[in-house]
Amino acid sequence: MTDLKPARILALESSCDETACAVIENGRALLSSVVASQMELHARYGGVFPEVASRQHVLSIVPVVEQALADAHLSFGEVDAIAVTRGPGLAGSLVVGLNAAKGLALGLGLPLVGVNHLEGHIYSSWVYNAGEATPPEPQFPLMALLVSGGHTELNLMTDHLTYKRLGSTLDDAAGEAFDKVARLLGLPYPGGPSVQKAAENGDPTRFHFPRAWLEDTWNFSFSGVKTSVLYEVNNLKNRSGSLPVDDLAASFQAAVVEVLFKKTMDAAREFGAKEILVAGGVSANRALRKAFQAQREFKVHIPPLALCTDNAAMIGAAGYFRYALGHVSDLDVDVQPTWPLSRLKPKPR
Repeated sequence: MTDLKPARILALESSCDETACAVIENGRALLSSVVASQMELHARYGGVFPEVASRQHVLSIVPVVEQALADAHLSFGEVDAIAVTRGPGLAGSLVVGLNAAKGLALGLGLPLVGVNHLEGHIYSSWVYNAGEATPPEPQFPLMALLVSGGHTELNLMTDHLTYKRLGSTLDDAAGEAFDKVARLLGLPYPGGPSVQKAAENGDPTRFHFPRAWLEDTWNFSFSGVKTSVLYEVNNLKNRSGSLPVDDLAASFQAAVVEVLFKKTMDAAREFGAKEILVAGGVSANRALRKAFQAQREFKVHIPPLALCTDNAAMIGAAGYFRYALGHVSDLDVDVQPTWPLSRLKPKPR
Protein backbone atom coordinates (compact mmCIF):
# COMPACT_ATOMS: atom_id res chain seq x y z
CA MET A 1 0.00 0.00 0.00
CA THR A 2 2.95 2.34 0.45
CA ASP A 3 3.25 2.82 -3.35
CA LEU A 4 -0.36 4.01 -3.75
CA LYS A 5 -1.22 7.70 -3.64
CA PRO A 6 -3.01 8.91 -0.51
CA ALA A 7 -6.64 9.89 -0.91
CA ARG A 8 -9.73 10.68 1.12
CA ILE A 9 -12.87 9.05 -0.27
CA LEU A 10 -16.50 9.98 0.32
CA ALA A 11 -18.55 6.83 -0.31
CA LEU A 12 -22.26 6.12 -0.82
CA GLU A 13 -24.11 2.80 -0.52
CA SER A 14 -27.78 2.20 -1.44
CA SER A 15 -27.89 -1.25 -3.01
CA CYS A 16 -30.79 -2.61 -0.94
CA ASP A 17 -32.44 -1.17 2.16
CA GLU A 18 -29.62 0.70 3.90
CA THR A 19 -28.79 4.30 2.97
CA ALA A 20 -25.18 4.86 3.97
CA CYS A 21 -22.32 7.32 3.65
CA ALA A 22 -18.76 7.14 4.95
CA VAL A 23 -15.45 8.97 4.73
CA ILE A 24 -12.28 6.90 4.60
CA GLU A 25 -8.58 7.67 4.15
CA ASN A 26 -6.24 5.53 2.07
CA GLY A 27 -8.69 2.66 1.92
CA ARG A 28 -8.31 1.82 5.60
CA ALA A 29 -8.70 4.60 8.19
CA LEU A 30 -12.42 5.19 8.75
CA LEU A 31 -13.21 8.79 9.67
CA SER A 32 -16.99 8.43 9.77
CA SER A 33 -19.74 5.97 8.89
CA VAL A 34 -23.48 6.67 8.90
CA VAL A 35 -26.16 4.09 8.11
CA ALA A 36 -29.87 4.84 7.91
CA SER A 37 -31.62 1.48 8.31
CA GLN A 38 -35.01 0.63 6.83
CA MET A 39 -35.34 -2.63 8.76
CA GLU A 40 -38.45 -1.66 10.70
CA LEU A 41 -40.05 -0.25 7.56
CA HIS A 42 -39.78 -3.59 5.73
CA ALA A 43 -40.48 -5.91 8.68
CA ARG A 44 -44.23 -5.75 8.01
CA TYR A 45 -43.62 -7.27 4.56
CA GLY A 46 -41.33 -10.04 5.79
CA GLY A 47 -38.62 -8.82 3.43
CA VAL A 48 -37.47 -5.82 1.42
CA PHE A 49 -40.19 -4.07 -0.62
CA PRO A 50 -38.18 -2.58 -3.53
CA GLU A 51 -40.40 0.43 -4.28
CA VAL A 52 -40.58 1.40 -0.62
CA ALA A 53 -36.81 1.05 -0.34
CA SER A 54 -36.19 3.36 -3.31
CA ARG A 55 -38.46 6.08 -1.94
CA GLN A 56 -36.81 5.90 1.49
CA HIS A 57 -33.35 6.24 -0.08
CA VAL A 58 -34.48 9.50 -1.69
CA LEU A 59 -35.48 10.83 1.74
CA SER A 60 -32.31 9.66 3.51
CA ILE A 61 -29.47 10.22 1.05
CA VAL A 62 -28.81 13.93 1.72
CA PRO A 63 -29.02 13.69 5.53
CA VAL A 64 -26.58 10.75 5.70
CA VAL A 65 -24.05 12.57 3.50
CA GLU A 66 -24.27 15.69 5.64
CA GLN A 67 -23.94 13.65 8.83
CA ALA A 68 -20.93 11.69 7.54
CA LEU A 69 -19.05 14.88 6.67
CA ALA A 70 -19.97 16.45 10.00
CA ASP A 71 -18.82 13.38 11.94
CA ALA A 72 -15.50 13.41 10.04
CA HIS A 73 -15.13 17.18 10.68
CA LEU A 74 -14.59 17.76 6.99
CA SER A 75 -16.02 19.82 4.15
CA PHE A 76 -16.63 18.74 0.56
CA GLY A 77 -13.45 20.59 -0.39
CA GLU A 78 -11.37 18.15 1.66
CA VAL A 79 -12.49 15.07 -0.28
CA ASP A 80 -10.48 13.64 -3.22
CA ALA A 81 -13.03 11.35 -4.89
CA ILE A 82 -16.61 10.04 -4.71
CA ALA A 83 -17.18 6.27 -4.56
CA VAL A 84 -20.59 4.67 -4.97
CA THR A 85 -22.16 1.25 -5.31
CA ARG A 86 -23.10 0.50 -8.96
CA GLY A 87 -24.34 -3.03 -8.30
CA PRO A 88 -25.35 -5.69 -7.76
CA GLY A 89 -28.56 -4.82 -5.97
CA LEU A 90 -32.07 -3.47 -6.44
CA ALA A 91 -32.14 -1.28 -9.54
CA GLY A 92 -34.30 1.47 -8.03
CA SER A 93 -32.20 1.65 -4.88
CA LEU A 94 -28.93 1.71 -6.82
CA VAL A 95 -30.16 4.57 -9.03
CA VAL A 96 -30.71 6.85 -6.03
CA GLY A 97 -27.18 6.41 -4.71
CA LEU A 98 -25.51 6.59 -8.11
CA ASN A 99 -27.36 9.74 -9.15
CA ALA A 100 -26.49 11.41 -5.86
CA ALA A 101 -22.84 10.47 -6.36
CA LYS A 102 -22.88 11.77 -9.93
CA GLY A 103 -24.29 15.08 -8.74
CA LEU A 104 -21.58 15.39 -6.10
CA ALA A 105 -18.82 14.46 -8.53
CA LEU A 106 -20.07 16.91 -11.17
CA GLY A 107 -20.72 19.75 -8.76
CA LEU A 108 -17.41 19.37 -6.93
CA GLY A 109 -15.31 18.48 -9.96
CA LEU A 110 -14.20 15.22 -8.36
CA PRO A 111 -13.55 11.77 -9.87
CA LEU A 112 -16.38 9.24 -9.64
CA VAL A 113 -15.60 5.60 -8.81
CA GLY A 114 -18.28 2.96 -9.36
CA VAL A 115 -17.82 0.04 -6.95
CA ASN A 116 -19.09 -3.53 -6.99
CA HIS A 117 -21.03 -4.19 -3.77
CA LEU A 118 -19.46 -7.64 -3.38
CA GLU A 119 -15.98 -6.21 -3.74
CA GLY A 120 -16.92 -3.75 -1.03
CA HIS A 121 -17.78 -6.58 1.36
CA ILE A 122 -14.37 -8.12 0.77
CA TYR A 123 -12.55 -4.84 1.39
CA SER A 124 -14.36 -4.31 4.70
CA SER A 125 -11.55 -6.39 6.19
CA TRP A 126 -9.09 -3.59 5.38
CA VAL A 127 -11.03 -1.01 7.41
CA TYR A 128 -10.25 0.17 10.93
CA ASN A 129 -11.38 3.18 12.95
CA ALA A 130 -9.09 6.18 12.57
CA GLY A 131 -7.16 6.86 15.74
CA GLU A 132 -6.92 3.20 16.71
CA ALA A 133 -3.84 1.01 16.27
CA THR A 134 -3.40 0.05 12.62
CA PRO A 135 -4.10 -3.69 12.21
CA PRO A 136 -2.13 -5.76 9.67
CA GLU A 137 -3.55 -5.95 6.17
CA PRO A 138 -4.82 -9.26 4.79
CA GLN A 139 -2.03 -11.01 2.91
CA PHE A 140 -2.18 -12.54 -0.56
CA PRO A 141 -2.84 -15.15 -1.78
CA LEU A 142 -6.10 -14.89 0.11
CA MET A 143 -9.09 -17.25 0.16
CA ALA A 144 -12.23 -15.09 0.39
CA LEU A 145 -15.57 -16.57 1.44
CA LEU A 146 -18.31 -14.14 0.45
CA VAL A 147 -21.51 -15.11 2.19
CA SER A 148 -24.65 -12.97 2.23
CA GLY A 149 -28.37 -12.93 1.55
CA GLY A 150 -27.91 -12.99 -2.20
CA HIS A 151 -24.45 -14.47 -2.72
CA THR A 152 -22.34 -17.34 -1.49
CA GLU A 153 -19.05 -17.87 -3.27
CA LEU A 154 -15.37 -18.66 -2.86
CA ASN A 155 -12.81 -16.40 -4.52
CA LEU A 156 -9.03 -16.71 -4.65
CA MET A 157 -7.35 -13.29 -4.47
CA THR A 158 -3.73 -13.19 -5.61
CA ASP A 159 -3.52 -9.37 -5.53
CA HIS A 160 -5.67 -6.30 -4.98
CA LEU A 161 -8.80 -6.23 -7.16
CA THR A 162 -7.98 -9.63 -8.65
CA TYR A 163 -10.47 -12.47 -8.19
CA LYS A 164 -10.72 -16.03 -9.40
CA ARG A 165 -14.11 -17.44 -8.55
CA LEU A 166 -13.70 -21.08 -7.56
CA GLY A 167 -17.33 -21.83 -6.80
CA SER A 168 -20.68 -20.32 -5.89
CA THR A 169 -24.13 -21.39 -4.80
CA LEU A 170 -26.16 -23.36 -7.33
CA ASP A 171 -29.46 -22.31 -5.78
CA ASP A 172 -30.13 -20.49 -2.49
CA ALA A 173 -27.43 -18.33 -0.97
CA ALA A 174 -26.72 -19.04 2.70
CA GLY A 175 -28.39 -15.85 3.88
CA GLU A 176 -31.42 -16.55 1.71
CA ALA A 177 -31.71 -19.99 3.30
CA PHE A 178 -31.59 -18.41 6.77
CA ASP A 179 -34.43 -16.04 5.82
CA LYS A 180 -36.60 -18.83 4.39
CA VAL A 181 -36.05 -21.13 7.37
CA ALA A 182 -36.86 -18.27 9.73
CA ARG A 183 -40.24 -17.92 8.03
CA LEU A 184 -40.83 -21.69 8.29
CA LEU A 185 -40.15 -21.47 12.03
CA GLY A 186 -42.30 -18.39 12.54
CA LEU A 187 -39.32 -16.21 13.44
CA PRO A 188 -39.31 -12.47 12.66
CA TYR A 189 -37.51 -10.66 9.85
CA PRO A 190 -34.58 -10.40 9.31
CA GLY A 191 -34.13 -14.15 9.40
CA GLY A 192 -30.39 -14.46 10.02
CA PRO A 193 -30.30 -12.79 13.46
CA SER A 194 -33.59 -14.47 14.44
CA VAL A 195 -32.32 -17.98 13.63
CA GLN A 196 -29.04 -17.27 15.43
CA LYS A 197 -30.86 -16.08 18.56
CA ALA A 198 -33.12 -19.13 18.62
CA ALA A 199 -30.18 -21.46 17.97
CA GLU A 200 -28.36 -20.23 21.07
CA ASN A 201 -30.87 -22.10 23.22
CA GLY A 202 -31.15 -25.15 20.96
CA ASP A 203 -29.49 -28.53 20.50
CA PRO A 204 -27.61 -28.57 17.17
CA THR A 205 -27.49 -32.38 17.19
CA ARG A 206 -31.20 -33.10 17.68
CA PHE A 207 -31.96 -33.03 13.94
CA HIS A 208 -29.44 -34.11 11.32
CA PHE A 209 -30.14 -31.99 8.29
CA PRO A 210 -28.25 -32.83 5.08
CA ARG A 211 -24.91 -31.29 4.09
CA ALA A 212 -24.58 -30.80 0.33
CA TRP A 213 -20.85 -31.31 -0.18
CA LEU A 214 -20.99 -31.36 -4.00
CA GLU A 215 -17.82 -33.44 -4.21
CA ASP A 216 -15.08 -32.40 -6.66
CA THR A 217 -16.42 -28.83 -6.92
CA TRP A 218 -16.16 -25.70 -4.79
CA ASN A 219 -19.85 -24.92 -5.31
CA PHE A 220 -22.50 -24.67 -2.61
CA SER A 221 -26.16 -25.67 -2.39
CA PHE A 222 -28.51 -24.78 0.45
CA SER A 223 -31.88 -25.52 -1.13
CA GLY A 224 -31.79 -29.11 0.10
CA VAL A 225 -31.22 -28.27 3.75
CA LYS A 226 -34.00 -25.66 3.59
CA THR A 227 -36.39 -28.24 2.09
CA SER A 228 -35.38 -30.77 4.73
CA VAL A 229 -36.34 -28.28 7.44
CA LEU A 230 -39.69 -27.76 5.69
CA TYR A 231 -40.41 -31.51 5.71
CA GLU A 232 -39.41 -31.80 9.37
CA VAL A 233 -41.59 -28.85 10.33
CA ASN A 234 -44.59 -30.35 8.52
CA ASN A 235 -44.02 -33.76 10.13
CA LEU A 236 -43.75 -32.26 13.61
CA LYS A 237 -46.89 -30.18 13.14
CA ASN A 238 -48.82 -33.24 11.97
CA ARG A 239 -47.61 -35.35 14.90
CA SER A 240 -47.76 -32.95 17.83
CA GLY A 241 -48.82 -29.54 16.56
CA SER A 242 -45.87 -27.85 18.24
CA LEU A 243 -42.34 -27.10 17.08
CA PRO A 244 -39.02 -27.28 18.99
CA VAL A 245 -38.00 -24.04 17.27
CA ASP A 246 -34.70 -23.63 19.10
CA ASP A 247 -33.51 -27.15 18.24
CA LEU A 248 -34.60 -26.79 14.63
CA ALA A 249 -32.79 -23.46 14.31
CA ALA A 250 -29.64 -24.81 15.94
CA SER A 251 -29.58 -27.95 13.78
CA PHE A 252 -30.14 -25.96 10.58
CA GLN A 253 -27.47 -23.42 11.48
CA ALA A 254 -24.99 -26.19 12.26
CA ALA A 255 -25.53 -27.75 8.82
CA VAL A 256 -24.92 -24.47 6.98
CA VAL A 257 -21.90 -23.46 9.07
CA GLU A 258 -20.23 -26.86 8.70
CA VAL A 259 -20.39 -26.71 4.90
CA LEU A 260 -19.20 -23.10 4.69
CA PHE A 261 -16.31 -23.71 7.06
CA LYS A 262 -15.07 -27.01 5.69
CA LYS A 263 -15.21 -26.05 2.01
CA THR A 264 -13.38 -22.78 2.70
CA MET A 265 -10.67 -24.52 4.70
CA ASP A 266 -10.23 -27.20 2.04
CA ALA A 267 -10.02 -24.57 -0.72
CA ALA A 268 -7.44 -22.56 1.22
CA ARG A 269 -5.24 -25.66 1.51
CA GLU A 270 -5.77 -26.70 -2.11
CA PHE A 271 -4.82 -23.30 -3.57
CA GLY A 272 -2.02 -22.42 -1.16
CA ALA A 273 -3.69 -19.43 0.47
CA LYS A 274 -1.77 -17.62 3.20
CA GLU A 275 -4.88 -16.33 4.95
CA ILE A 276 -8.68 -16.55 4.88
CA LEU A 277 -11.18 -13.72 4.65
CA VAL A 278 -14.88 -14.09 5.50
CA ALA A 279 -17.23 -11.25 4.48
CA GLY A 280 -20.86 -10.42 3.81
CA GLY A 281 -23.92 -10.23 6.03
CA VAL A 282 -23.74 -13.86 7.16
CA SER A 283 -20.20 -13.27 8.44
CA ALA A 284 -21.95 -11.68 11.43
CA ASN A 285 -23.24 -15.12 12.44
CA ARG A 286 -21.62 -16.07 15.74
CA ALA A 287 -21.43 -19.78 15.02
CA LEU A 288 -19.64 -19.15 11.72
CA ARG A 289 -17.23 -16.67 13.28
CA LYS A 290 -16.50 -19.07 16.13
CA ALA A 291 -15.74 -21.93 13.73
CA PHE A 292 -13.13 -19.91 11.85
CA GLN A 293 -11.66 -18.25 14.91
CA ALA A 294 -11.24 -21.58 16.72
CA GLN A 295 -8.96 -23.10 14.05
CA ARG A 296 -5.23 -22.31 14.14
CA GLU A 297 -4.14 -23.29 10.64
CA PHE A 298 -4.87 -19.95 8.94
CA LYS A 299 -5.06 -16.35 10.06
CA VAL A 300 -8.66 -15.30 9.44
CA HIS A 301 -10.00 -11.82 8.75
CA ILE A 302 -13.64 -11.19 9.64
CA PRO A 303 -14.94 -7.60 9.77
CA PRO A 304 -16.39 -6.19 12.99
CA LEU A 305 -20.14 -6.63 13.21
CA ALA A 306 -20.87 -3.06 12.12
CA LEU A 307 -19.07 -3.71 8.81
CA CYS A 308 -20.61 -7.12 8.07
CA THR A 309 -23.96 -5.78 6.94
CA ASP A 310 -24.34 -3.16 4.21
CA ASN A 311 -22.39 0.04 4.87
CA ALA A 312 -20.51 2.72 2.93
CA ALA A 313 -17.16 2.25 4.68
CA MET A 314 -16.55 -0.93 2.68
CA ILE A 315 -17.48 0.89 -0.55
CA GLY A 316 -14.99 3.61 0.31
CA ALA A 317 -12.27 1.05 0.98
CA ALA A 318 -12.76 -0.74 -2.33
CA GLY A 319 -13.27 2.61 -4.05
CA TYR A 320 -9.92 3.86 -2.78
CA PHE A 321 -8.01 0.98 -4.35
CA ARG A 322 -9.95 1.42 -7.60
CA TYR A 323 -9.23 5.17 -7.59
CA ALA A 324 -5.57 4.82 -6.65
CA LEU A 325 -5.05 2.31 -9.44
CA GLY A 326 -6.72 4.41 -12.10
CA HIS A 327 -10.22 2.91 -12.25
CA VAL A 328 -12.37 6.04 -12.57
CA SER A 329 -15.90 5.97 -13.98
CA ASP A 330 -17.47 8.32 -16.52
CA LEU A 331 -20.41 10.42 -15.41
CA ASP A 332 -22.71 8.57 -17.81
CA VAL A 333 -22.07 5.27 -16.04
CA ASP A 334 -25.22 3.28 -15.24
CA VAL A 335 -26.22 0.87 -12.48
CA GLN A 336 -25.60 -2.87 -12.87
CA PRO A 337 -28.22 -4.76 -10.83
CA THR A 338 -26.51 -8.04 -11.76
CA TRP A 339 -22.73 -7.69 -11.72
CA PRO A 340 -20.60 -10.76 -10.93
CA LEU A 341 -17.46 -10.11 -8.94
CA SER A 342 -15.50 -12.43 -11.21
CA ARG A 343 -16.11 -10.11 -14.19
CA LEU A 344 -14.44 -7.10 -12.64
CA LYS A 345 -11.32 -5.83 -14.33
CA PRO A 346 -8.14 -6.40 -12.29
CA LYS A 347 -5.78 -3.57 -11.54
CA PRO A 348 -3.84 -2.39 -14.64
CA ARG A 349 -0.37 -3.81 -15.16
